[in-house]
Amino acid sequence: MGRQRPAAHARFTVGMVRPACPARYDARPSFPRMCMNEHDIGVRTATPAAWTFFRQWLRHPLSTASVTPSGRQLTRAMMRQLPADARCVVELGAGTGVFTRALLEHGIAPGQLVVVELNAELHALLSRQLPRVAVVHGDARDLRDIVARVGCGTTVDAVVSGLGLLAMPRAVQQQILTAVFDVLGPGRSLIQFTYSPAPPVATGLLQELGLRAERVAFAPLNLPPAFVFKFSRCHG
Repeated sequence: MGRQRPAAHARFTVGMVRPACPARYDARPSFPRMCMNEHDIGVRTATPAAWTFFRQWLRHPLSTASVTPSGRQLTRAMMRQLPADARCVVELGAGTGVFTRALLEHGIAPGQLVVVELNAELHALLSRQLPRVAVVHGDARDLRDIVARVGCGTTVDAVVSGLGLLAMPRAVQQQILTAVFDVLGPGRSLIQFTYSPAPPVATGLLQELGLRAERVAFAPLNLPPAFVFKFSRCHG
């Protein structure tokens, strides 16, 4: 018999509260990740945040999507996918907050941004640095409950994800995608990056969930080079 997951209400906390869930997703062995600098190819000096991110990758390589935070080119590519009228946005797998800060600079109000981070140390770092943002220590599979408790209504305008979906088992991918599209409003999308030119979710699972994936951007200067996908409902 597999390990029983705790009830959803016990698996996430907000702010500087004792973490309520383990810093990992059940995952199959991951593909190599060789990203060795913090931003893009021109940055040579790692910041304290980058070292924190690297330490967490060493401890939890299957639930931390890369060795270092995302680069500037990838960040810009992700932000360009946001709908012009986006107000309430969820970020999954925030890491050290590269996308989080970009979302704020893009014009998303702190009170309209919900950040979900599974890793306890990265959650604590973000909570200290971004006290006006709802930084939740929790599991993306519980997103509907999280948004209901600390979000900005019953639906959101976009979900931005840095989760390592490619390294996750099919069942976990299915649970996460179901949770994401439970909270996305009509016509809204999940914005996800991956290091593979193919979608990080198999076509069969997408069809089963009534979703489609479109590759919308490429960040060749990111290390490793990254691709941006938008996941949307097939019928609005």
